[in-house]
Amino acid sequence: EESVAADPALLGRLKDAELAIVVDPVDGTANFASGIPAFGVMASVVFMGETVAGIIYDPMGDDWVMAEKGSGAWLRRPDGEAQRLSVAAPVTLDQMVGMASTGYLPKDKQPQILANLSKVRFLASYRCAAHEYRTLAAGHVHYLMYYKLMPWDHLAGTLICLEAGACAARLDGSPYLPHHLDGGLLIAPDKASWELLRGEVFTV
Repeated sequence: EESVAADPALLGRLKDAELAIVVDPVDGTANFASGIPAFGVMASVVFMGETVAGIIYDPMGDDWVMAEKGSGAWLRRPDGEAQRLSVAAPVTLDQMVGMASTGYLPKDKQPQILANLSKVRFLASYRCAAHEYRTLAAGHVHYLMYYKLMPWDHLAGTLICLEAGACAARLDGSPYLPHHLDGGLLIAPDKASWELLRGEVFTV
C-alpha cells in the first residue's frame, strides 16, 4: 500500500506482473488509531494476474486465516490447531445478516440502495475489511459488499471467502481480478444468494 502511495503506476502492473506480493500492514487504520481492537494485517500473492494465496492476521487474537487457491480456507491458531472454514448456509433475504461499505457508492444510487437494505435482517460494519472477510469465511454473516476496490483491501479476503465456498463477483457479474479498481464487489454464500442480493438490494 505504501509503495503505491509513492508510485501509483504500480497498480497498473498487477495485471501483467509474473509475481507480486500485495500487503496491507494495518487494515482498519481508523480503528487502530482510535484504540479499537478491530484491525488486521493482510497479504496476498498474485501470479500471472491471478490471486493464488492470501492471509489475514489478527494481532489481537494472534491467529490468522489463510487460503491457497484450490486448497480451502483455514483458521490457524498459535498452538498449531487448524480449522477449515466454510461459509454460512443460504437463508432467505429477510434473514440475511452482513456488511456493506455504502459510503463509496455512486451518489445517485446511494439512497435507493440504503432503502433496499431494509429488506435484509441486519447491516453492520467493522470499519475493517480484514475482520469482515474473516467473519464471512467463518460462516457468521451472509454478505459483504464493497464499491471501492483497492487490491490490498480485497485480494486476500476474496480468495479466502472463495476457498470457504462463497460466490464472489463484481456487481456486473464479472470475476474480480487483482487489477480491478472499480465495479464494486459482492460476496455471498452461494450464487443464488448473490443473485438475490444483486437484484433486490445492491441495484447499482
